[in-house]
Parts: sequence; structure tokens; C-alpha cells
Amino acid sequence: MNGSNKSRSLSKTITSRYLWSALVVASLLTVLSAAAQQATPQHSAGATIDGRVFDAAGKPADNATVRLEENGTPNPLETHTDAAGVYAFSARPSGSYLLTAEKSGLRTPAPASITLSAGDRQHVNLVLKPSGKVTGAPAMGFSDTPNFTVAGITDWTAVGGHGSDAILRTSEDLARETLTLRHQGAGSASTDSMTAANSERSESQLRAALAAAPESFAANHKLGLFYFQAGRYRESVPLLEASYRIDPTNNENERDLILAYENSGDLKQAREHTKNLLKRQNNADVHRMAGDIDEKLGDPLDAVQQYQQATSLDPSEQNYFAWGSELLLHRAVWQAAEVFRNGVKEHPKSARLMTALGTALFAGALYDEAARSLCDASDLDPANPEPYLFMGKVEMAAPTPSACIESKLARFVQQKPDSSIANYLYAMALLKRQQASANKTDLQKVETLLNKAVSLDAKCSDGYLQLGILAASQRDDKRAIQLYSKAAEIDPQLAEAHYRLAVAYERLGEREKAQQEFQLHDEIQKRQAADIERERRDVKQFVIVQGQPASTPVTQ
Repeated sequence: MNGSNKSRSLSKTITSRYLWSALVVASLLTVLSAAAQQATPQHSAGATIDGRVFDAAGKPADNATVRLEENGTPNPLETHTDAAGVYAFSARPSGSYLLTAEKSGLRTPAPASITLSAGDRQHVNLVLKPSGKVTGAPAMGFSDTPNFTVAGITDWTAVGGHGSDAILRTSEDLARETLTLRHQGAGSASTDSMTAANSERSESQLRAALAAAPESFAANHKLGLFYFQAGRYRESVPLLEASYRIDPTNNENERDLILAYENSGDLKQAREHTKNLLKRQNNADVHRMAGDIDEKLGDPLDAVQQYQQATSLDPSEQNYFAWGSELLLHRAVWQAAEVFRNGVKEHPKSARLMTALGTALFAGALYDEAARSLCDASDLDPANPEPYLFMGKVEMAAPTPSACIESKLARFVQQKPDSSIANYLYAMALLKRQQASANKTDLQKVETLLNKAVSLDAKCSDGYLQLGILAASQRDDKRAIQLYSKAAEIDPQLAEAHYRLAVAYERLGEREKAQQEFQLHDEIQKRQAADIERERRDVKQFVIVQGQPASTPVTQ
């Protein structure tokens, strides 16, 4: 995927309806008169923590003592594991906790630090070690050798998030957007050879050469590469298969055949050939290819192992990125941060590794560190729009404004004055700061930026929504209704626009219209909640055993 396509994809995601609910609430705080338009608060719900405890050999530890201590509270909760090593706690939401376990002189090397919000369910496995005294909460430490094992997968009900559901949705969106960075600079030796073949011979010449020597490895291989380079994957497959039959020991041809199978959708054949090739060639690139195929086949456990093996053989920027992205996608956010951090140490000029690290830190509720990482990424490559798009989402969803993001988004507007999304993001960063101190000059600047955003992109529904909020804050309900209606016309699924329309109509005494908009809002919210549930079911969450050596098997 090229840079412009990724920028458009990210820009489209930036305006996702799931994120803007959080942004709207932040905007309401900027003006006292907008308080009446707040959404109905959600009822408080408890949170649960469960998991298993293993001994150093990877066997379940029965009757182990597990303690859950809320930060600042002297009396921890305590329970014991059953015969399968299973434990469970119910906790009050919106708190930070330390989780430890011990049995017969063995204990967890360091407590697991957990942050819970209402309705969370977190699945945390613990490993007992013959270590010394357990100390306080560990800082995020990183080493060149990972100190974790992906022991299994679980369904979305164990998803662990921090803060509000809007923050969780943002971290999920960012994880998916991070995957689009994976294709930057993607390529292989075959890509270079295909480019050379393209420039050297036309299709007719290559076909003529094959007709003259149908049993020639080179003739089949070169025409197969030509079709692959042209994106004609199905046409490339039989030619590369013929090359493979002629010389099954040619590693380069088998790599090309794997890529052709993968791109034509024949993932099972692609997987078989990667296994075959790995028997002859324990190569980092082939392990990474195998990981890509395993993920597409719905086997994330094998995929993450392949990416890890690729990185151990070749700690390249691409391999670090693939491994960390796989962990992040499957909600192993702390482990993803560890991998990305090590990747940045090895490749300090990589803007995409720095961007990915910011995404993982945000998912781990380290909002200030996430912002700094994204700001650093933008400094590494100031012309690259992607770090700005990521930091824009982070700034709008994080609980408090960042110290560095606003100035970076100002630079983004200077670089891209005719970009609707640049103007929009900078406006929202300024608006976020209004939570702390209202400034009439800044509010005027926000309005100017939003007006420019919608003038540059007539489909910028969220720009119209935010302009409507500003109008409502000035008690100009008729103008607010026009702007909310425009937002809802552009994006009929923008639930917040319908909600605010309802509030505005109600303030003007038009109760029938208000009721219609409230009903539309509720219907959209219900559909969106179902969509979110389906999305989360599609993504399995990794079960991590912290401190478990990678070579030690863990039975689930």
C-alpha cells in the first residue's frame, strides 16, 4: 500500500463514528452552556480478573495464594487457585491494582500492574519462581530477550482495556491502523528481479521465449515474475509451479510461488510451501512470510512464533515491526511495547517503529509516553502524515492534553494547509486544551480551522458536528440544527449528530422531532454495539505467561 493510500485510509478511520463520541464529550467541557447536551451516563459496573498460576516447569499450581492489592489500599483481596491453577477476583472498577501469587516459597518475580475500568474482564496468567522478595510495581523494563510466552488465545470477552470504552475503541482502531504500516518498504529480492524482467522484456517476448522452450526453468520463471509484478497473480501461479516442478531446489522460485499463492488466495498451498522451504532454508524472510500466511489463515499462535523466530534470526526493522504488530493486534499490549521498544533501540531512525510504540503505550494507558513517542516519530520524518494522524486520535481520546502534540499538529497544518484532516486535527487539539482554560481567541481559531476543514472536504461530517457544538454553546440553536443536520446527512450513522439534534429540538420545544432523533440515535447505538461485539469476536486475544521462558511448554 503506498503512502497516499494509507493516508486516505487513516484519514477515513480518523473520522470513525466510534471515536467521536469521546471527542464530543471533551468539547462539551469547553463551554459552560453546553452542559445540558451531555450524553446519559453509563451505569457503573464491576470488573473481573481471572487467570491461571503455573510453576516454573509450566505446570498448574494448585492451592497457590493470589493477592490483588488496590493501589493506596492497605488490605488486599486474597484467594486460592483450584486444582487446575485457576483463580478469579471481582474488583471495583476504575482502579489500579497489583497482582501477585505465591506457594511454598515460590512467588511471582514482580507484581503484575493492572488498570481496570467498568465492565472490564482481564485474563492474567502468573508464573511462580524461586525468587527473593517481591517488590513494588515494576517500571516498564525491556531487555533484548523477551520475558514472556504467548501461551494461548482467548475470546474477546477477556479483552483488557484502560479508561473509557472510547479509549479502548481508539486503541483497537490504532492497532488495526498500525498493521497498514507493515507494508511500507515491503518487498523482496524477487521484486527487484521482477522489475528488471519488466524493463528487459515485454510480455510478448517472454511468451515467445516460453513457446520456444516450454521446459525451460528460466522461461517459465521470468514470465511468472512478469505476471506477478503486474498483479496478475492467478496467471503467475501455473508458470511458477512449472518452474518448481523443473527445479524444486530453487529457493528463490519457491519464495515467488509462495507469494503468488498468497496473493491469489490459495493460502493452504502457500503454507505448505513455506513449511517445505523452511526445511531447506531456516531464513528470517521465510519465517516472516509464514507468519503472514498463518495470520491470514486464522492461526495467530503460529504466526507470532514465526515472527519471533524471524526476529531472532535477523533483528531487522521489518521483523521487529511484524512481531510487535502481531502482539498488538491480539491485545498483548505490554509485550508489543517491549518488542517495539527493543526495535527502536536497534533502529532509532525508524518512524514507523516509533509510531507503533506510541500505539502500544496508548493501549497500555501510558498516555504521556505514547504522545512523546508519536511526537518523536513525527520529528524523525516530518513530511510523513502517519504519525500526525495517529497522534490526532491519541490527543482526542486521552484524558488530558499532551504537552507536545498541539505544536506538532500545528506543524502538520503548516506543511499541509489544504488538508482537511490536518485542519480538523489541529482544531480538535486546540479544543482539547479548552478543558483546562477557556480562551476566546483559541475558540475563534478552532472555528476558523473547522470551517476550513469542511470547505476543503464537503464530506467532513465530524467537522460539521463540531461546528454545531460550538454554535450550541453560543445558544444559536437554529444554526446548530443546520450544522447537525448536515453532519447527519453526510454520515447517517453518526449517532452523536442525531443525539445533539434531539437536544437542540427539545430546547426549541419541537418535541416530536426531538423524539424522532432520540430514537434514531438509540437504534444506531444498538447496531454499532453489535458491530463492535462482532469485531472483537473476530480478533482472538493472546494469553501471556509473564516471565515464562519461550522454550517451556504451557498446558492450557
